[in-house]
Amino acid sequence: MRRVLVLLLGLLFCALAWPQNIIAAADAYPPYMDPAHPKQGISLQIVRAAYATQGYVIDMHFVPWARAMNGVKSGEYDILPNAWWTQERARFLLYSEPYMQSEIKFIKRKGDPFEYHGLGSLSGKTVGIVKGYGYGDEFLNSSNFARPEVSEILQNVKKLVLGRIDLTLDDEIVARWIIKHRAPTLMQSIEFTQNGLSSQQMHVTSSLKNPRHKTIIDAFNKGLATIKANGTFDNILRENGLK
Repeated sequence: MRRVLVLLLGLLFCALAWPQNIIAAADAYPPYMDPAHPKQGISLQIVRAAYATQGYVIDMHFVPWARAMNGVKSGEYDILPNAWWTQERARFLLYSEPYMQSEIKFIKRKGDPFEYHGLGSLSGKTVGIVKGYGYGDEFLNSSNFARPEVSEILQNVKKLVLGRIDLTLDDEIVARWIIKHRAPTLMQSIEFTQNGLSSQQMHVTSSLKNPRHKTIIDAFNKGLATIKANGTFDNILRENGLK
């Protein structure tokens, strides 16, 4: 009987000590989320490091953003590792503490004198957006300009150069990286505005319907505090040229 009890306790200990999986999903959003990056992107490197301190491992799936969002809502995936906050999303997602910040800038054709000075300056414009991205409720609800959707930013840049839209927008670091690596000749035809729409903070999110959502987000917050305290967070930024 004692042997059986010892065996059961041993199995329980192993189960508790074994890393727990978290299934994550997002679209390619280099350099933050990048299947070609040695560690799948800066954001995922931070998220993995934070969760590792709490005994979790990440099973990452790169899918279109709308599918990632719907998959988290339905419970197919546990987390979105790099989500911006919007009021609409906060109705069904639990957000972590922010861990990075991105500057959302407008992209225009080279020589276009346009400069962004608030949503009023977009009146009459056609501004290409990516389906499912969190540009902010005020921007998405404005009625003085058109917002045709595509599935990823490079499509919008190509439409911009062809004159099919007036502007598009994205994190400037992300947009420059994608254009440089996938369509470098387009860089000579576009430029970025000086003023941005917003500074967006990145969060890990989990659906409020996920039975583990609070545990998952609490674990990230604890892990984030740990890697900031022990220097891992700053080392990741330095490794990727961001510090």
